[in-house]
Amino acid sequence: MSDLKADTQRIRECSRALQRIYHAFTDRANPADDYSSAELGNKLVVDAFDEFASNWKIHRKDLAEKIRTLGIITGEAAKSYEAIDTKLAEALRRQDERTERDGGPQ
Repeated sequence: MSDLKADTQRIRECSRALQRIYHAFTDRANPADDYSSAELGNKLVVDAFDEFASNWKIHRKDLAEKIRTLGIITGEAAKSYEAIDTKLAEALRRQDERTERDGGPQ
């Protein structure tokens, strides 16, 4: 029998971090929005940011959705591990009680 260990607290932290990343992706459409052409300087830099912004808009939504889904999956995984652990612990306690009641191991 193999030993399965799940750090559910760490899994939950991962889920929360993914949700924060998701919100960061969806709250800010274009990282270059806060910069003016004067601040970026060179026209090539401005054009590069514009091209990046176009590509970013196309891919950001899909990437954000994948991040959100992964956050949900990790949260549900933590819940499942905890539920399984609780049920197993209850079953083992019941078995121990039966063993004690029946006079020890047979």
